[in-house]
Order: sequence, then C-alpha cells, then structure tokens
Amino acid sequence: VQLQASGGGLVQAGDSLRLSCAASGRTFSIYIMGWFRQAPGKEREFVASIGWSGANPYYADSVKGRFTVSRDNAKDTVYLQMNNLKPEDTAVYYCAARGNEKAPYAYWGQGTQVTVSS
Repeated sequence: VQLQASGGGLVQAGDSLRLSCAASGRTFSIYIMGWFRQAPGKEREFVASIGWSGANPYYADSVKGRFTVSRDNAKDTVYLQMNNLKPEDTAVYYCAARGNEKAPYAYWGQGTQVTVSS
C-alpha cells in the first residue's frame, strides 16, 4: 500500500484547509485510515480515523467539531477537512493505514505541512 498526502499550506487562524490522502497498491487490505500530526518538538499524535468503507469516523478531542474525515470510494482517497484552524494545529500531517482494528498502522504517507498563523 502506498499513501500520498497532499493539501497542506500556510493559512491564517480561522481559515480552512482540506488534506487528501490517495491510496494505491493493495488497497483491499486497508481496514482503517488514520490522520496523525507532529508539531516541532512534540510527539506524533492521533487526529482522526475512518473505516475504509467510509464508516465510523473518530476524532481526537482537540479537533472534534472542527475537522471532518471522509472517504471518496471511487478515488481510493481519504480527506481531512479542517475548519476554524488554530495556530496549535500547526504540524506535519500524516495519513496512515492499517489492516485491522488490532494491527498497528503499517503504511504511512510522506506528510504534508500545515502552518496556521495567528
């Protein structure tokens, strides 16, 4: 499975961005897609996840109500719509995939930078 993340950029607080993660290869083996982020000097943290079928979206408390994760079945692409961005959302965002609920995230995209200015 190969994952290609895109859509990052420099925005102001309150703006929106939509990140995309295109999956290719053995996509039939994907069970859950996740989004993670890592800010400078901080640990990588979970942001959101969604089943490969598009069901069961799940969010970190810090983004709940502002971010929406979704999947385009026709394009094998998962999106992260980020609204009302805050400076603390600044990080490199990664998409990842895992094969079942108990498996670790084994496949990772290359990351896309999101910078939110105040």
